[in-house]
Amino acid sequence: MKRSRAHALGQHFLSHPGLLNKIVRVIDPRPDELIIEVGPGRGALTALLAQKARRVIGVEKDDRLIILLEGRNLPRTSIVHGDILKADWAALVKESGAAAGKAKLAGNIPYAISSPLLARVLETKDLFSLCVFLIQKEFAERLAAGPGSKKYAPLSMLMQRAFVVKQHFTVSRHAFVPPPRVESAVVSLTPREKPIFPVDDEPLLTAFLRAAFAHRRKTLANNLERAGLPRDTVAEALAECGLKPKVRAEEVPIGEFAGLFTRLESAVPLSRILSGGGSNPEDVVT
Repeated sequence: MKRSRAHALGQHFLSHPGLLNKIVRVIDPRPDELIIEVGPGRGALTALLAQKARRVIGVEKDDRLIILLEGRNLPRTSIVHGDILKADWAALVKESGAAAGKAKLAGNIPYAISSPLLARVLETKDLFSLCVFLIQKEFAERLAAGPGSKKYAPLSMLMQRAFVVKQHFTVSRHAFVPPPRVESAVVSLTPREKPIFPVDDEPLLTAFLRAAFAHRRKTLANNLERAGLPRDTVAEALAECGLKPKVRAEEVPIGEFAGLFTRLESAVPLSRILSGGGSNPEDVVT
């Protein structure tokens, strides 16, 4: 069976007025703000944002939707034909004339681009005052998960280290056309003034977290040893951080993970041991 262009691009359009207004309330567009919308689709959310924001820039990949969007002649709205993952977000903000701290990123995100999009959000965390995404519910739960949860993962820590993450409400699959196979959720990311804990080498932190969670059924110590860290050094660092020898990575809060990372980084050549171990943020946003 031949798939439609929208289906091929992973597009599921939301047009329910009540839900769209709830999303707008989370985005909270202001008269002095720029909103960059990811994949405006048919423009249902775009039209509501344009009523309140100073300017809306929609980045749309589907050329057929570009024609539809431009034909709507929405006020204070520009449509850019391109891939949001390849677009120069900083240039879009600068060219719009938006003041510092007066730009937001929002949209209904196809699951296929959720991981690379979140990786870029991490890399450009100082660019937007708020990010609001409608994403797959399971993915949203991973963003917001805390220690002790089976969904708690490197993704949870990397995002919560840099952002205040809030899951607002779920959206039934039946609210979309065509309906996806899974439920969705609206999540917001508000940048922290400073990360929960500072590090000099963020790619190394990413590689460390990836190693720590490599095998969820194994202990944290076992995972780090398998990654090449000396057993005695790992045991000593765990003890210094007040962590039990048999603790699993998913049980360790962000702050205690920070202390463990700092101790191990000062004790062993961590960057050499973990080289090639997945330092790209997208490697743990999957």
